[in-house]
Amino acid sequence: MTAPRQILPHATYLVTRRCAQRQFLLRPSESTNAIVLYVLAVAARRYGILIHAFCALSNHIHLVVTDPGSRLPAFQQYVDALVARAVNASLGRWESFWAPSSYSAVRLVSPADVLDKTAYVLANPVAAGLVRTASEWPGLWSDPSMLGSGKIVVRRPKHFFSANGSMPESVELALVAPPGFDSADQFREQLVDALTAREREAVQAHEVKGLGFMGPRKVLAQRPSGRPAPGEPRRALNPRIASRDKWRRIEALGRLLEFLRDYRVALRAWKDGMRAAVFPAGTYGMRIGHDVVCAAAP
Repeated sequence: MTAPRQILPHATYLVTRRCAQRQFLLRPSESTNAIVLYVLAVAARRYGILIHAFCALSNHIHLVVTDPGSRLPAFQQYVDALVARAVNASLGRWESFWAPSSYSAVRLVSPADVLDKTAYVLANPVAAGLVRTASEWPGLWSDPSMLGSGKIVVRRPKHFFSANGSMPESVELALVAPPGFDSADQFREQLVDALTAREREAVQAHEVKGLGFMGPRKVLAQRPSGRPAPGEPRRALNPRIASRDKWRRIEALGRLLEFLRDYRVALRAWKDGMRAAVFPAGTYGMRIGHDVVCAAAP
């Protein structure tokens, strides 16, 4: 059984989800780009999620988000389900869209960690050898210039979504700075520097290996049923906490272990009939599904 996740209010996460069998089901196209952006915008408004960055590669998607109301699982379930149905319909397929157990939500401990992982997300197309600069990526990619620049209006895609249905004709989406930064300008300036450094490192690494970049034209020519060559690491760790600072990481992991211990004690008491058992702050599934009593978040 998977260990329970601690979902605390106002936490910032790096969220990742991968396509089934590593297929290029999110391969950039006008239809796919429009569907994913629209669903993200609707879901962010519906669940009160703050979006800081996103990048959809051909077979996986990365988000950096803050969750003020402890609703990240519901947000991600909504995004996953609607993207899968809409993109599957556009591709004329019915099979599973997302790889089982591929959902990852890593809590970012400090503003420095948020900056680092946001740069990682935006540099992903370069690190993967797809384009030489991230801004060339033809798929969904949040340009740092969008941060703090106001709301953009995202129109409902013509494909899949009915004009007479319940989905809004348009929805506004704003990319905002994460907690811990004085302003969007400050975060944007630091992000541009960090992104440039990551791009430069990725280009140098490819050149040392004598590798080139695929380029936008070849990316767009990929078949959705295609997949990358074998060699991707398997059975790697799936962390829940990320921090470059050793002591912050140790402290955060200690708090997570304390949450797991307290959760198991409360769950055992609840199963024994003690319906007044208090679950630790950050309990999600039992709170939503069984309305258990939870301690206040620190």
